[in-house]
Amino acid sequence: MEQSAIQSVPLAGSVAADLSLVGLFAQADIVVKAVMIALLLASFWCWAIIFEKLGRMRRLRRRANEFERTFWSGGSLDDLFEEIGDRPDDPMSAIFVSAMREWRRATEGTLRGTESLRSLSERIDRVMQVTLTRELEHVERYMTFLASVGSTAPFIGLFGTVWGIMNSFTAIAVTKNTSLAVVAPGIAEALFATALGLVAAIPAVIAYNKLSNDINRYAARLESFAGEFGAILSRRTDEGY
Repeated sequence: MEQSAIQSVPLAGSVAADLSLVGLFAQADIVVKAVMIALLLASFWCWAIIFEKLGRMRRLRRRANEFERTFWSGGSLDDLFEEIGDRPDDPMSAIFVSAMREWRRATEGTLRGTESLRSLSERIDRVMQVTLTRELEHVERYMTFLASVGSTAPFIGLFGTVWGIMNSFTAIAVTKNTSLAVVAPGIAEALFATALGLVAAIPAVIAYNKLSNDINRYAARLESFAGEFGAILSRRTDEGY
């Protein structure tokens, strides 16, 4: 370890250390390099998730608006079901299709009696709830990764910093030289790891809070639609389809 510390921290009188970002990475200890690479990869992946989620939520809100305009326009629900078919392209359409499919399956047979009507209403509600849960799982995919990076990246960067400072102190002990020229490059490398940890964590935390709020609002919108549509189908059943 002493040998690696000496190699990573330039001695007095040697060639001046490269204090650029690339130079700090190149001169860092292997452990610090591994920490930096992990944080950079996590940061890139977080930004990819953030852009994908923002775009997807925008598309889902637009499609929900379009579907609700068609749904509440007064047209036939059966025609809308036939138009969407078996390939709904957003969660709200998927909830509608699953409920209509269950309602048609029941009403195509012989449904009589209060208990049968109540059972149909409960099945429709259950089917819509299962569909809603499944669709939200797809929407919330990778949110756990954002939360994990936001909470752990600063500590991973801190680990790299502590390791780098340990190497700097080891170099001081070996060279018996406490000049700034010896100490500064190693400390700069160490602090670079903490900076990368913050660069990865801050956007992840901000995006997680924003996206979680958007997803919660969208989930409440889906639940509201499922409740209203369940009531509509229940009335149609009570009226004799």
